[in-house]
Amino acid sequence: MSRATALAVALLAALLALTSCSTVPSASPVVEITQAPARVPQAVGIEPLPPEAGASAEEIVRDFINAAASTVRRHPVARQYLTPEADQAWDPDESGISVIGTDLAVVTTDAGAVTVTANLIGTVDPRGIFTAAERGLFTRTFSLQQVDGEWRISTPPDGLIMLEPDFRRLYDGVAAYFLDWTGQRVVPDPRYLIRGDSQPTALVERLIAGPSAPLAAGVRNPLSEAELVRGVTVQGQTATVELTGLPAEPAPLLAEISAQLVWNLQQLDRPRISNVVVLLDGEPVTPAGVPVQQTVEDWASFDPDAAPVDGVGHYIDAGAVKTVAEGQPVPGPAGTGEYGLTSAAIAADSASGQLSFLTGVRTDAGGATLLAGDYGGGLTEVLRAGTLSAPTVAATRTEAWVVRDGAELVRIPKGGPPQPVAAPTLPGLGRTEVLQLSPDGVRAAVVVDGPQGRRLHVGTVVRSEDGAVVLRDLRNVAPTLAGVIDVGWRDSGNLLVLAGDEGEDRIVPYSVGVDGWGLTLVPTSGLPSQPTALGVAPLRQPLVSAGDTVWQLAGGTWVTLVRGAEPLPGTAPFYPL
Repeated sequence: MSRATALAVALLAALLALTSCSTVPSASPVVEITQAPARVPQAVGIEPLPPEAGASAEEIVRDFINAAASTVRRHPVARQYLTPEADQAWDPDESGISVIGTDLAVVTTDAGAVTVTANLIGTVDPRGIFTAAERGLFTRTFSLQQVDGEWRISTPPDGLIMLEPDFRRLYDGVAAYFLDWTGQRVVPDPRYLIRGDSQPTALVERLIAGPSAPLAAGVRNPLSEAELVRGVTVQGQTATVELTGLPAEPAPLLAEISAQLVWNLQQLDRPRISNVVVLLDGEPVTPAGVPVQQTVEDWASFDPDAAPVDGVGHYIDAGAVKTVAEGQPVPGPAGTGEYGLTSAAIAADSASGQLSFLTGVRTDAGGATLLAGDYGGGLTEVLRAGTLSAPTVAATRTEAWVVRDGAELVRIPKGGPPQPVAAPTLPGLGRTEVLQLSPDGVRAAVVVDGPQGRRLHVGTVVRSEDGAVVLRDLRNVAPTLAGVIDVGWRDSGNLLVLAGDEGEDRIVPYSVGVDGWGLTLVPTSGLPSQPTALGVAPLRQPLVSAGDTVWQLAGGTWVTLVRGAEPLPGTAPFYPL
């Protein structure tokens, strides 16, 4: 056997071993790789080791990847694995990070060439924005040279290649909060920042730089014209942010800027920040009479996950809308089953928080009808179609959205006629089966049945001053999930999904971030059968229907709505917003 043939065989064997270890059969529908869990190891300060004398080319490449896991600026240890010329040219911060799985194959493919193959989990750009990877393998070939008798890399990659456990250990997921167009709530834009004392400054710099491209058209950034005078300082639990560069009359922006900064900085744990002082050109900012040391309580109205006080779980039983409070019907004819509803949604008044607008879908042999009206009052027909998705609402506007005939998005303002929502790229993906607005109304999660099966996409809701509404920038945020049947917003930045469990041929719940990071399996303990629909909302226990009964998640177990009692019959659970 020739050397070239032997090398090819070795590489093929390594690829087969990698695939068999880190994936499940490709004919099944779901997860290739488990991404970051909610908790991360606390040992952060483990720095990599320099090259060992006499290390093979494969060992040099493998250890170079390990050396990416460093908190030291410019990665001096990783540079020791490079030739002098490569050291001068390499910029580890220019192209971000490729996050890969731990089952990587490192194989010599030719003299002075080593190929690395692994499962690619996703990429993180220099602004800390994560993009989930499509199914497939990450492959990179390194060229090496002898330097003083030792192998060194002459063609390092742009950016960093980092193992997923190291990324979890070194980076914190935080929300870069911007404002929705109504100015009612802050909207999370997930970012990943290296741990350390520089986090407050890094987060404010990313705020000033603006939202990620998919979200940009759906939010406002009051800090867009601001400049940071110096790094954010933290004394005790108080952070001080010094700004300049705002318009000559900044007063209209100061409240929004203050709320934005407080909501962003108070989430950090290292260091822990409870109070924020904002200085503009050296003077303290105290809009609307707030104290110099501002807290999140001063800007509680911007809470991204606020829920109506009366927002208990609801579901459908024999065409009637009922609540999880021992199966009590809602007031009015909708609670008696008069309309024969198969799904429903309830919106609360954004000012009072009172439940005010109920929409429901009725299906029969002639097609589907959407009914709408005051909560507790009579409903009237507002839309007919062959099929209609379950209605969905957001907390910032009193309106409901549905999908008509699997292709057209329609919104129904309270007291107004149905209005089309443009979604130029949605029909090209397939038939839309499920639509769920985020609590802040800035995003929409959709389940689309297309050529690759039922997949989960998230898009951004863009509103124009002329009243036009568009759903754009749709992206598959969980490429490893297939067979998706339902989705809901656990909070403004996280989704709960019902999808196929690869290898088990069943439907199970998953939790995943809005950017696709943190895909984790949710326990099914206690359920009598596979879940068929779910209902979730911020600060509320998730609900599912299973076996035509309704269940709620308590801890890690699904329990009946009335503890110790028989499960209540019902389907299509949901929460008002």
